[in-house]
Amino acid sequence: MINQLLKSISYIFHPLLMPLLGVVFYFSKTPRFIPESIMKAKVFSISILTILLPILLFYLLKTINKVDSFHLETVQERRIPLIINALIIILILIRVLPIDEIPELYFFFIGILISTVTCLALALVTFKVSIHMIAAAGFFMFAIALAIHFKININGTIALMCIILGAIATSRLHLKAHTPIELLSGTFVGLLPQLILLNYWL
Repeated sequence: MINQLLKSISYIFHPLLMPLLGVVFYFSKTPRFIPESIMKAKVFSISILTILLPILLFYLLKTINKVDSFHLETVQERRIPLIINALIIILILIRVLPIDEIPELYFFFIGILISTVTCLALALVTFKVSIHMIAAAGFFMFAIALAIHFKININGTIALMCIILGAIATSRLHLKAHTPIELLSGTFVGLLPQLILLNYWL
């Protein structure tokens, strides 16, 4: 029972979902007027590019034997998907979220790109970090920054996010997917770029 619960946490809070979650969270909290049609278009585009497209490309890579499993358990398996993900994020920054439209989301995705490239660089030197923690920690920092930026109280949300971060780390440890140092490294790789980029938009 516990094993199934911890395994489900890894799927529910999968890294592919975090960019979309950040976009939805922004639109739900921003006091600025943004036409509903624009919000729906952005959410739809991000859904296609950050979830559907990577899944389709994963199955292509699996078909040609470049990856073995959806979990990308080895650093060798991670390299091509991380390169693809970096290119997708660059496409989003150019076509979906240019800096002059929604600066907060633009810099959120810049942070995601920096984290992705850092993770790729570490994979190239055969050091494995937790992509789950990278994605969750990045979203966590972005949510805190939005609360400060818009002067809104999201203490309950932040407390829930802390519990979720702990649950994700526990899940990855229980499933023997990562060591504590890999989880800690992933947390910093996800959190620090978002923290540094606050200087440009907060």
